[in-house]
Amino acid sequence: AQVEAEVKTEVEAVIDKKKQLHLNIYDFASIIMAAFIIITVIFTFVFRLVGVKGQSMESTLFENDWLITMPQEEYVYGDIVVITEPNYFNEPLIKRVIATEGQTVDIDYASSTVYVDGVALQEPYINESFILQNNDDIPFPYTVPEGHLFCMGDNRNGSTDSRSNLIGPLDERYVLGKAVIRILPFGDFD
Repeated sequence: AQVEAEVKTEVEAVIDKKKQLHLNIYDFASIIMAAFIIITVIFTFVFRLVGVKGQSMESTLFENDWLITMPQEEYVYGDIVVITEPNYFNEPLIKRVIATEGQTVDIDYASSTVYVDGVALQEPYINESFILQNNDDIPFPYTVPEGHLFCMGDNRNGSTDSRSNLIGPLDERYVLGKAVIRILPFGDFD
């Protein structure tokens, strides 16, 4: 009877170890699944990662930079935004907000000066000090329609943006978000 009790105790110990192993695996899987769901929700509703393509935002942003964007209630002059509105290039655009609805934009190509509501913009972020006029430019002065943004790339002569009939003013409903931080290349977080 004592041998039977010892065998029974050993069998119960082995079963308890198996149960504990199964519980540990279940706990680990639950934690991984919860983390995955939380990360998915955050990346869907709070912020998004966006990669930069092209040279239109040089020398602020470069090809293969990665940004974290966050949706905003309102976008203002100077914000760098990601726009997913269908366009000539069939890809998201990353541009700088120059003017918002109701504001009037004018460009003096002779002096390479951009004016918003008659005030010359101070633009230390632009890549070159002159602006070439293209044949597909919209006529200036131009008043931004309701619910739209007038956006330009920092590399003015290498950017197709709101100045062009190919892009035009950008519908705010298609703004994915404002770039809040550059995460790649690592260490260049401005």
